[in-house]
Amino acid sequence: MRQTLDFLLFDWLKAGDLTVRERFAEHSAETFSAVLDTCEKIAREKFAPFNRLADTQEPHFDGERVHLPQATHDATRAYAESGMLAAAQDYDVGGMQLPCVIEMAGNAFFSKASVAMGGYAMLTSGNASLLMAHGTPLQREVFAKNEFAGRWFGTMCLSEPQAGSSLSDIATRAELEDETDALGPRYRLTGNKMWISGGEHEITENIIHLVLAKVPGPDGKLIAGTKGISLFIVPKKLVNERAELTGERNDVSLAGLNHKLGYRGTTNCLLNFGEGRFTPGGRKGAVGYLVGKPGEGLRAMFHMMNEARIGVGLGAVMLGYAGYEASLDYAKQRPQGRPMTAAGKDASSRQRPIIEHADVRRMLLAQKSYVEGGLALELFCARLVDELATGDDKTQAQALLDVLIPIAKSWPSEWCLESNSLAIQVLGGYGYTRDFPVEQYWRDQRLNMIHEGTHGIQALDLLGRKVVQQGGASLAALAARVQQTIARAIQTDWAPQANQLAAALAQVGGATKKAWSTGEPEEALANAVPYLQAFGHTVLAWLWLDVALAVSGDSHFAHGKRAAARYFFAYELPKIAAWLDVVARREPLCREIQPEYF
Repeated sequence: MRQTLDFLLFDWLKAGDLTVRERFAEHSAETFSAVLDTCEKIAREKFAPFNRLADTQEPHFDGERVHLPQATHDATRAYAESGMLAAAQDYDVGGMQLPCVIEMAGNAFFSKASVAMGGYAMLTSGNASLLMAHGTPLQREVFAKNEFAGRWFGTMCLSEPQAGSSLSDIATRAELEDETDALGPRYRLTGNKMWISGGEHEITENIIHLVLAKVPGPDGKLIAGTKGISLFIVPKKLVNERAELTGERNDVSLAGLNHKLGYRGTTNCLLNFGEGRFTPGGRKGAVGYLVGKPGEGLRAMFHMMNEARIGVGLGAVMLGYAGYEASLDYAKQRPQGRPMTAAGKDASSRQRPIIEHADVRRMLLAQKSYVEGGLALELFCARLVDELATGDDKTQAQALLDVLIPIAKSWPSEWCLESNSLAIQVLGGYGYTRDFPVEQYWRDQRLNMIHEGTHGIQALDLLGRKVVQQGGASLAALAARVQQTIARAIQTDWAPQANQLAAALAQVGGATKKAWSTGEPEEALANAVPYLQAFGHTVLAWLWLDVALAVSGDSHFAHGKRAAARYFFAYELPKIAAWLDVVARREPLCREIQPEYF
């Protein structure tokens, strides 16, 4: 994996060129590589050996405390001490001012080694980064800096038992208590939050929850929709303005742990706010400090959405990568079957490794194309985040990110899950046992199609908003970039693939117009997921062609990259025709079938 990562970063994306920019001027290609070396070493020594332990000794609650293996404590401490929690932050807050693309590349090692143990850090970094963008100076000093230092960890509390993706239906209530508190306008929160990863543990001395809640209107009723949603800092243990624990427990309690298929090493909680189990200040109600202005909670929460969705997609890629490497190693060693000749099989001849069978090579090539293509996608998007922050053409970077982020989250979540399934298939019966790691990778992977916006939500965002916004500007920006690659490839041996990609791009454009030709959203969006799948495959074909053009030489590495690119064009890209057919026809079946028919 490291050779591929270095190639994509430094040969394809030219990440070393970022050091000419003022923000990254103190870095070099060598310091970037040193960061990757450190991450790889910690992941190999502190995370990977305990991935199965975190799965089998999943968190349990004794009514008072949540218990986790000591290995989880040790691994997260090592991560915090590496400085990676604040990797992209300014030097003056303890950060390294790393580009997003290097930060993501470093975190890839932890996702591959143990995605569940790495979840605590990802949540904490996102929480603290949000506060750096939207918090007051004192909120940054007290909460964000202590999270970046690893003293406290953080969460994101959005969903509720009755409101998963539909955040407009949340019912957690926030009542103003003191407008003048130094840590921010102080409210009392009551309500319940569900699916809160990292919501309870004792890895750190405190947990800082970022909680979405509604401030009631003048009539005392909660405002319908998203307009009344605000964002609050709700610490598990109360702190003062000097970041000292006061000794008082906030009114936040664990109602129970959710029992998950995978990702078992990360606690996943139902949290009760303001139920009265604890009484800070002598009264019930969870103390929360307003972030930003009332009613702007979603805007603040979505501030980190690009990085969060790239992070989820990268996690999906690395789980796929772990399965690919495990099945590749197995296929090279497992003897089974003999060569077939015109005269039949010679039972006296030696068995051959299963990697010599064409169908096993097909499954390995499929995995290679999914995981290496997915890695290229996530790193490309992270590079766009750097362009948006420090580049000259921020307009184009934003346009490309707008249309690619739904793909960055959804495509690896689906196709690297398929990669994990193929890894199990390569191992055969052994793959289906808990004695080999590939079944755990599949279980851990299955979450990625759900969180940070399901496939259906990403599809609605793509077809319903991103490709039609500003008269199709984002789609046009992407098409222009794809055409640049096609123009370069048409002059090479990749001309057939370039022509194939041009046809696919035209198909996507045509289906987009036909989907919206009636102007009826219900008709256009009924087949949004097939559209997402076709769009994603077209994007990946483009990236594979672009990567292939960057490959040089006659090494096994180079031949492998070219083979994976050829595989994607030969076996994967042709699938888009069937997906786009139902989109272009505005196939009404799923929209019109009556619930009683099921």
